[in-house]
Amino acid sequence: MSIEVNLPDVVREVRTAFERYESALMRNDIALLNELFWDSPHTLRYGIGEELYGHAQIAGFRAARDPSDVERELLKVVITTYGRDFASANCEYRRTRSGKFGRQSQFWMRTDAGWRIVSAHVSIVPR
Repeated sequence: MSIEVNLPDVVREVRTAFERYESALMRNDIALLNELFWDSPHTLRYGIGEELYGHAQIAGFRAARDPSDVERELLKVVITTYGRDFASANCEYRRTRSGKFGRQSQFWMRTDAGWRIVSAHVSIVPR
């Protein structure tokens, strides 16, 4: 099986979706954040202190979360696409308010509605 990695047009599409997510995160646009996660019970998000299974749990977390320390500066972003329909987006960041360093991994899938996050992991890294 041969999969084309990092087709330029697909990388651009995923980068655009990733940037929409990042912008929504900085504005605490809960509706757009929820939209960008695949609306499925198979979607998951492991956070700093939570394990969320399914879109409903992820949306519930977002609605209840304190957004006072989510603003961040991206330090490094690596997007890799696998074929035309699947990609990973990984980043390192520094939270603007607290100065904490973290990492985020997202796995994106092309759906009929566009690119959606199917799995995500967020962690804080001691420095």
